[in-house]
Amino acid sequence: MVVSYRRQQGLKMADHRTEFTGAKLLLFAGARLVVLRRDQKPGLVWPGCLDFPGGGREGRETPEVCALRETQEEVGLVVPFDAVKFVHLRVVSNQVSWFFAAHLPETVLGDVRMGDEGQGWQAMRPEAYLADDTAIPHFQHILRVYLNRIGRDDA
Repeated sequence: MVVSYRRQQGLKMADHRTEFTGAKLLLFAGARLVVLRRDQKPGLVWPGCLDFPGGGREGRETPEVCALRETQEEVGLVVPFDAVKFVHLRVVSNQVSWFFAAHLPETVLGDVRMGDEGQGWQAMRPEAYLADDTAIPHFQHILRVYLNRIGRDDA
């Protein structure tokens, strides 16, 4: 379990497995990464940018269940729970986000069905995401670190 201790100003210990805002999935289909183009709605963070499947927590779901539910809602894929591996925990201004990765065969691309959020989806080489000016910058960093960790030389 990942635990962060907050002793300043009397804040209690936070358990990031139960106190988090959302989760994302670096979803690989063969050698390609499934990404979404975010909507251009007013007030939306990172409008029009390339995003990973995932989103906000609902109820008391775990980080993994959050990422998998959001992935199914956004691209129509049911990712097996045992395919999900922890990648990164991001904590910024008391906002906790989990990042996971799943590697599936390229054939799953034929099963992708766009949900009702975002402008569209695409499968791109990871190095293309890393070089894209419209990719979310901290997501690029998380992807680069992950690719280095697994020994991929496209980071």
